[in-house]
Amino acid sequence: MNGTVGEVAGSDLRARKAQLFEQLRALPSLVVAYSGGVDSAYLAWAAHCVLGKRALAVTADSPSYPERQRAMALAIARDFNLRHEMVSTRELERPEYRANPANRCYFCKHELYSVLSELARARGFAAIADGSNADDRGDYRPGRQAAREFGVLSPLDEAALSKADIRELSHEAGLPSWDEPASACLSSRIPYHSEVTNEKLRVIEEAEEAVRALGFRVLRVRHHGEVARIELARDELARALDPAISSAIDSALRALGFRYVTLDLKGYRLGSLNEGLKLRPVDGR
Repeated sequence: MNGTVGEVAGSDLRARKAQLFEQLRALPSLVVAYSGGVDSAYLAWAAHCVLGKRALAVTADSPSYPERQRAMALAIARDFNLRHEMVSTRELERPEYRANPANRCYFCKHELYSVLSELARARGFAAIADGSNADDRGDYRPGRQAAREFGVLSPLDEAALSKADIRELSHEAGLPSWDEPASACLSSRIPYHSEVTNEKLRVIEEAEEAVRALGFRVLRVRHHGEVARIELARDELARALDPAISSAIDSALRALGFRYVTLDLKGYRLGSLNEGLKLRPVDGR
């Protein structure tokens, strides 16, 4: 047998990375939809390595974008000399987005890609890319429909790079985002068909910051009207049950207007609000 399993896996990852760089090298110029999360940060870095100033990382700023994520995006752009700009998006002005249907993400991404397409057209950029990766294929992600409608590329997915691959490559590149928990817009904390409002988004962000300030790292605060449902990583659940900690969490979230504060014993899991949906993944895969 030639090589160890680790050597073979490493060689395969190097090949997928090379494929990504070749895809980027084939583009005259590129706008990267850049949130500062693990995937988009690596894609923005890779595009910068290959295209230099012909790559532009663009961050969409809106009430659904957490301040913590904004700070991460700005820090990475600064420290790695990415060409970077902020733009405003107005998804909350769209009634169909505020109504929060199961395909809410479609309307959000439609707004984003409308703004990015206009920017690319005005500034002469050849293409737009997002940070979708190979692991996203099986999840319910209606935003990918909007990406297809606008011809948005997904180079990480096309290179068959998984989230674990991207974390490893990000660590290798020195990107501080490599081990950041999965991130999503604040609207994803509101159950479908419950209206998305500026006030709910503000309360969710403040609630999550309050829990994070107590030392928790992987978390979501789901907004169920008077009820805050907290999801934590399973290895952090026991600590949340310590009387002093649970009392501090309860006090902080009640001060924000919640009448009841609950801990979800299943812990954090990606897309928990999708659990009640009986839909096929939007890609049909």
